Amino acid sequence: MTKKIAVIGTPGKWSTEALADALEARTGYRQVIDMARVTLDLDAGTLISEGIDLASLDGLILKKVAETYSPDALDRLEMLRVAEARGVRIFSPAERVLRLMDRLACTVTLSNAGVPMPPTTITEDPAAARDALERYGAAVFKPLFSTKARGMLLLERGAPDTEAQIAAFKAENPVMYIQKKAHLSGHDLGMVFLNGEYVCTYARVSQTGSWNTTIHSGGKYAPFEPDPELIELGRKAQAPFGLTFTTVDIALTPDGPIVFEVSAFGGYSGAQKGCGIDAAALVAEHVIEEVSA
Repeated sequence: MTKKIAVIGTPGKWSTEALADALEARTGYRQVIDMARVTLDLDAGTLISEGIDLASLDGLILKKVAETYSPDALDRLEMLRVAEARGVRIFSPAERVLRLMDRLACTVTLSNAGVPMPPTTITEDPAAARDALERYGAAVFKPLFSTKARGMLLLERGAPDTEAQIAAFKAENPVMYIQKKAHLSGHDLGMVFLNGEYVCTYARVSQTGSWNTTIHSGGKYAPFEPDPELIELGRKAQAPFGLTFTTVDIALTPDGPIVFEVSAFGGYSGAQKGCGIDAAALVAEHVIEEVSA
């Protein structure tokens, strides 16, 4: 019997379509769900997208619930919990992804697990923010909801317009997340895991002299071979979240490796371009096996 597994993602985007293609090749069924077009009817217990009740499917793969991270994206995950309550398997489970989309929730979980991270201050007080910047020398002010370094602000101690920049950042981000700038030596790492098992590691290498190495800022993917201790660090970082597919962002600093965050949805492009691995095929095969068990 054909298993009906849909992809929740962004129609037309490479990773979403690659997952849908991989599922279609193996099951004959293809469906991409855009959460912006999903309607939840709690009285009827339905979650409808273009005439399809998501709760009638055998499984859902979460690739992207929104084009950008925001509190609205959390609401979309809450809607998906209705499908889960009706017995639909979601990969990764919605409640587990909820703990990752808010940067602070991810950070607190990593810290509680004893994972090494950059020194970090969270505050709503501009004076405390200034004190943190003074201690750190250089700091990155990060929105609680963002990806690929969007909305991030790099400030250095003693800069003439620091007060104004902190005020402007706070106007958009009442809760200020402030992290000491790490010495990245021009690259950082994405360590890929499937169902908790190590897959590969790729590097993001700066090409522009930017303070961050994201592809959004001009970085390029490259292969990287980590030692066993580094792999164990990545495994420890992703373990508390219990995700189907994820990437752990790690930096190698003069003081040892540190973890920035664990990705809610994983780096399909990084695995492909940096490791030469078809992550969409791996995820599709894993999910099919799970829903068929």
